[in-house]
Amino acid sequence: MPKELASGKPTTRRYSDEEKATAVRMVRTLRAELGVTQGTVQRVATQLGYGVESVRMWVKQADIDDGVTPGVSSAEAQRVKELEQEVRELRRANEVLKRAAFFLRGGARPPLPEVVAFIDANKDDLVDGRRLGVELICRQLQVAPSTYYAAKTHAPSARAVRDEALIPQLVELWETNYRVYGVRKLWKTARRAGIMIGRDQTARLMKVAGIEGARRSKKVKTTRPDPASAQHPDLVRREFTATAPNRLWVTDLTFVPTWAGVAYVCFIIDAFSRMIVGWRVASHMRTEMILDAIEMARWSRGHHHTDLRCHSDAGSQFTSIRYGERLAEIGATPSIGTVGDSYDNALAETVNRYYKAELVRGPARSGPWKTVEDLELATLGWVHWHNTQRLHGYLGDVPPADFKNAFYAVQADREHLVGIK
Repeated sequence: MPKELASGKPTTRRYSDEEKATAVRMVRTLRAELGVTQGTVQRVATQLGYGVESVRMWVKQADIDDGVTPGVSSAEAQRVKELEQEVRELRRANEVLKRAAFFLRGGARPPLPEVVAFIDANKDDLVDGRRLGVELICRQLQVAPSTYYAAKTHAPSARAVRDEALIPQLVELWETNYRVYGVRKLWKTARRAGIMIGRDQTARLMKVAGIEGARRSKKVKTTRPDPASAQHPDLVRREFTATAPNRLWVTDLTFVPTWAGVAYVCFIIDAFSRMIVGWRVASHMRTEMILDAIEMARWSRGHHHTDLRCHSDAGSQFTSIRYGERLAEIGATPSIGTVGDSYDNALAETVNRYYKAELVRGPARSGPWKTVEDLELATLGWVHWHNTQRLHGYLGDVPPADFKNAFYAVQADREHLVGIK
């Protein structure tokens, strides 16, 4: 019978190869004896208790395999079936590799917790009607399935527990610092925040969290020298160091494109502490904006300074009469490097570059600036962060404000000791 009842449920009968071959042989023998083909399949199928259509299909396929009639042989059909199965498996394996392209970008196998999380996120997805499954993903990642199952059943290690607690703290510090810190500065910042962590551990956890430091771009030249103007001498000669605050200031202009037009930014930096003592953002690059930046520096650092040099490039704003007069009012002497030589104003150029890398095109910025006012407000926050929180390698990885305060604390102690004597 084609169907049998087992426990009240119909099931399809499966025929063995010997049963199929016997049925085909009996049909062929009967046809040879009778000399006809009509009715032979039904007669044999009825006598054997097989399905008529099943026997007819067996006879037809046997005739094709023996070359009696044209068609796809059983071997060819099996080969096609195997190839189709192989294509399906390749598609599923390729899907795993595509999903793991970013996951495996380093070239080495990622840490086990990342592997487990990746498998959990993808194992139940359907590709070509089948789940990707643990075994297939493990095979593509070259991880033993037993390793995955062991990680799922075993309690997390002490290192994994600590990593789980440290990663959010590192990400928060990275976010707080404009998403610009790389391994060294994030490690230093974490230590300053009281997080006991090693440099290599910081690098590993940053990779796990998918965060990295900002990258600086190449400088665009903005200096417009005025050959008709008298130029002040170079009093710095590429020695951007000072023994105390307010001994050497450096300044420069840079530009930032916005939807409302080009914004121009001027910074004045104290070479001793790398602190920005004055700045200005404007929609023009006339001398007035430079004078406004000097005025801010004047009010933040005092109205008069002896032995102060203010170094710049040879831009027309810095060779103007009003610029020299404003510096003279605070006791400063202007200094200008050679024309078209960025090294002669390297400190100011450096600040402009990381200002753009960290704020203007920084990782925390999702798109272009809309207005000059938007950039000005953002620059206000960035300058405060730069002066009070940003770690500077030149200063021993402390913020400029801390470096300046430490200098004055030492000076106060010396004066106190002199008074005691």
